[in-house]
Amino acid sequence: MTYDYSKLKGRIIERCGTTREFAKSMGLSERTVSLKLSNQVAFKQDDIEKAITVLGLKEKDIQQYFFQKYVQQ
Repeated sequence: MTYDYSKLKGRIIERCGTTREFAKSMGLSERTVSLKLSNQVAFKQDDIEKAITVLGLKEKDIQQYFFQKYVQQ
């Protein structure tokens, strides 16, 4: 299953400035975040919970940021 993280990536830039800063805030390496955002490694529940705090999201936002299926156009 491939997910579309474009909205998540936009929020990361909006709130953290760079994926590097987001990774620091998450306690992850920049490489790990890159792998997650490129669908090579899955986001774990703990990652999602931490990310909604770091990004100022609400639990109701999880679906649209983390579980939007990629649709080929």
